Amino acid sequence: MSVREEIRSQIIGALAGASFPINTPEELLAAMPNGADTKCECGDVKVTAGEAGKLLKPDDFPFASAEKVADTIVSRAGLPD
Repeated sequence: MSVREEIRSQIIGALAGASFPINTPEELLAAMPNGADTKCECGDVKVTAGEAGKLLKPDDFPFASAEKVADTIVSRAGLPD
């Protein structure tokens, strides 16, 4: 599994219990198990929810699924394959 796929999978897992749609960045952080400190890691790559949130734009919201959140973050994070 590539770094991108692993981080994507971890974001989806972190949001497994979330209620969608998620309408704001604050709702997204609240849905993460450890809020802004929620970490996704693969090898030397570590991304916190707080860091990932900086990649999102107001017009990204609302998010309808964990997959859409993960796809948006991974596509903008510049993660290695």
